[in-house]
Amino acid sequence: MEIQVRKATSDDIAKMSALPTWGCEISTFDWHYDSEEHCYLTEGEVTVEYNGTSASFGAGDYVILPQGLSCVWKVSKAVQKHYLFL
Repeated sequence: MEIQVRKATSDDIAKMSALPTWGCEISTFDWHYDSEEHCYLTEGEVTVEYNGTSASFGAGDYVILPQGLSCVWKVSKAVQKHYLFL
């Protein structure tokens, strides 16, 4: 189970921009994914710790968080993202 992070393409941005948004201030919290999430970050910086490893991402990144993932979100710069659960 691995988090996938890459720079968003113009197609990603066009597709995701029509979807709902979520924001979060600087914080640390536990999270579990019952469904796979695709998200495009427009602002912020995050490190997600899981299974003894971590993934960092921020503004301009497209991220896929797998179903079944239990993790800790460490938001170091306030986040805004568009998201889609599959």
